[in-house]
Amino acid sequence: MSAMPSQRILVVGPSWVGDMVMAQTLFAELRHREPDCRIDVLAPDWSRPLLERMAEVHQALSLPFGHGDVRLRERRQFGRELRGRYDQAILLPNTFKSALIPWWAGIARRTGWRGEMRYGLLNDPRVLDEARYPLMVQRFVALAHERNAPVPERESLTPPKLGVDTSAADRARNDLGLKRNLPVLGLCPGAEFGPSKRWPESYFAAAATERLKQGWQVWIFGSPQDREVAETIRAAVPQREQRRVHILAGHTTLAEAVDLLAGVDAVISNDSGLMHIAAALNRPLVAVYGSSSPDFTPPLHADSEIVRLDLDCSPCFQRECPLRHHNCMQQLEPAMVTAALQRVTGEA
Repeated sequence: MSAMPSQRILVVGPSWVGDMVMAQTLFAELRHREPDCRIDVLAPDWSRPLLERMAEVHQALSLPFGHGDVRLRERRQFGRELRGRYDQAILLPNTFKSALIPWWAGIARRTGWRGEMRYGLLNDPRVLDEARYPLMVQRFVALAHERNAPVPERESLTPPKLGVDTSAADRARNDLGLKRNLPVLGLCPGAEFGPSKRWPESYFAAAATERLKQGWQVWIFGSPQDREVAETIRAAVPQREQRRVHILAGHTTLAEAVDLLAGVDAVISNDSGLMHIAAALNRPLVAVYGSSSPDFTPPLHADSEIVRLDLDCSPCFQRECPLRHHNCMQQLEPAMVTAALQRVTGEA
């Protein structure tokens, strides 16, 4: 008797860096349930460096549409090119358009949360009970199970774990003139969602200065949009220490940022995609929360500590402070973060 073919699964991935990192919990759960299953992930091309570092993923398929693009004719053609290749599709976005390609691909089982107007596009729809699934990763992992299966506890989930290309990291350090002769504090001061999630630059500078005075160096990570923030942080550090502050924001690809973050000794980060990457690289991490909630999207690795004030007005989940005072971050003083940093590095 011939062996049963392994399950072929297409996962339609999310559009944010942090969400894509957290999606690895789903991939791990699928492989745990069926070790021989093949998981392909359909997602924006920027996500390829992350997916290529996830051992559970067989292939990353680049979604040839920009965020917000509908382009029905092209989606229909793309879906038809996938016909016959998959047994199940699991959709992580809740949008209407994300369900079109699996439907046009004729995938027999199409699983996802009901979302926006997806009746018929999904034939295995789930109704989300937010109280039952408080964590985003629980909502992802639930889609690997049958409807109404027991809710996976946080402790039972497999934390994301990204692989690292050490040779690429060496090349990136050489290209950027970085050295590993001193311990490295990584700073991730950006937050693509909006300014409400950003700890003040002067506070990042204060935390960095404490480590610089102890003989550390500082690498500031981020996108090109974070260059100005990074420059402000370096300028706020005492001038005699600035030569050991290296701005990587805007000078690395996402792949290089992953490989370089893997080599730092500790990280301070806003709630951002880079925060989730640092956690998935098992770096000692202090995650600063204000307008968002660690009750929904926490870093999952044990070597992480969350710092927040838990004010009455937070989390508001707004891009900008609706009360215009930003107290959830302004009142979160550097001493709280530096104390947490001592704990995650084993100094306290």
